[in-house]
Amino acid sequence: MIASLTMYQRPQLASAHDNYWALIRQHLAAAGMDSPPVLAQQADDMSVWTDPGLVLSQTCGLPYRTELHHRVSLIGTPDFAVEGCAPGYYRSAIVVRKSERRTRIAEFRDAVFAYNQTGSQSGYAAPYWHVKARGFWFENRQATGGHLNSARAVAEGRADLAALDAVSWRLMQEYEPLSGELKVLDWTTPTPGLPYISAANANHLAIFQAVRQAVQDLSEEDRSALGLRDLVCIDKQTYLAVPTP
Repeated sequence: MIASLTMYQRPQLASAHDNYWALIRQHLAAAGMDSPPVLAQQADDMSVWTDPGLVLSQTCGLPYRTELHHRVSLIGTPDFAVEGCAPGYYRSAIVVRKSERRTRIAEFRDAVFAYNQTGSQSGYAAPYWHVKARGFWFENRQATGGHLNSARAVAEGRADLAALDAVSWRLMQEYEPLSGELKVLDWTTPTPGLPYISAANANHLAIFQAVRQAVQDLSEEDRSALGLRDLVCIDKQTYLAVPTP
């Protein structure tokens, strides 16, 4: 068995994630299901997502629709109460340096765009369609390996703009001083958020109920730290309908 919740992990949230997982395990046990005592937070994401013993993990919408939807069970989508989005949805903040004088995305045609990876909905796919709708795509691109690295590249002047998952951006504003050097230029169109998944043969309804009850049972401190409001159902076809670059 294996489980992970790596998408929004950071040192300041380790305790909250552990408490959240303990509650999930408690409710899974009450439903007669086993689960690993510890989250595999350092394991390779794709290895976890495709493990036949996967109990629970969180993936990104892009790899879900391109590589995973036929290999896993869709459990539900955590609602992080992202401003400007329906429950369970999110969007990307396109950030620039606070000193930046350009005010429209069209003025960045020749700029250096930092992104975490091409397999990211929020870091690559969402800004791709946002910019393509304005008649171009960035020729000068810099892969950074993570949203925080992208933000740092912009803050340090190695890139001109980046697209950051709205929840990641919210956490950066809470914990990363470099966020004070950045501002939001624009927001992308909301899409379904990062879904929870389990192995293909999982009892998805029982797991959904266990996780949703765990969200409701979180302490106010942990709920606030994680930014979690609820677990919602967004169907598979809605995820698959999101376009891929």
